[in-house]
Amino acid sequence: MQAEQLGKQVVSPDGLLTILTGIDLAILRGESVAIVGVSGSGKSTLIGLLAGLDLPSSGRVLLEGTDLNTVDEDGRARLRSGRVGFVFQSFQLLPGLNALENVMLPLELAGQADAAQRAREILAAVGLGERRHHYPGQMSGGEQQRTAIARAFAGAPALLFADEPTGNLDQQTGAQIIDLLFRLNREQGTTLVMVTHDPAIADHCDRRLTLVGGRLGADSRDARN
Repeated sequence: MQAEQLGKQVVSPDGLLTILTGIDLAILRGESVAIVGVSGSGKSTLIGLLAGLDLPSSGRVLLEGTDLNTVDEDGRARLRSGRVGFVFQSFQLLPGLNALENVMLPLELAGQADAAQRAREILAAVGLGERRHHYPGQMSGGEQQRTAIARAFAGAPALLFADEPTGNLDQQTGAQIIDLLFRLNREQGTTLVMVTHDPAIADHCDRRLTLVGGRLGADSRDARN
């Protein structure tokens, strides 16, 4: 994945607001990268642009060799399907589906024939094999995030985006979720791009990118050292 001179501006009541300016970065296959910075520095905006969930005001993102500016929203969705997974702070599970059905859904949309079997396997891997028929409202926050992680990894994505994955969890549960996230990441060889405000979480990653006022500052080549 590569970003070249990436910029994002939005119209606010006070005029044009610049969120990101001149972002250049490259993320290697199999690498884990933490994007850190204070609140309002543009972290979530950057990850949204890298994932093709939003388009930049300037510059471009190359995902799997494709310039995301050159394809429409449906084309970007097709590009992400089966290749890109997401884990969000707010879990984003469908409340009317149980854990098994939430994990199965993207597999079924991708046309995977063994969606139910794969969903059962990955739920067992995250310790929720016995909770697969429970609905989000019947699960704790940690269990909901485990379900979201299972959903993200079920399709064996080449690239996983995680946006503050422990933001709604207590410290102990958050630590367990991070251990799980990185274990699955190692086992599947996924490229991981994570937004976090927590230096201890960033220390799990191979590299740390720091956003300061919408610009990339320090780039630590190995955040664990």
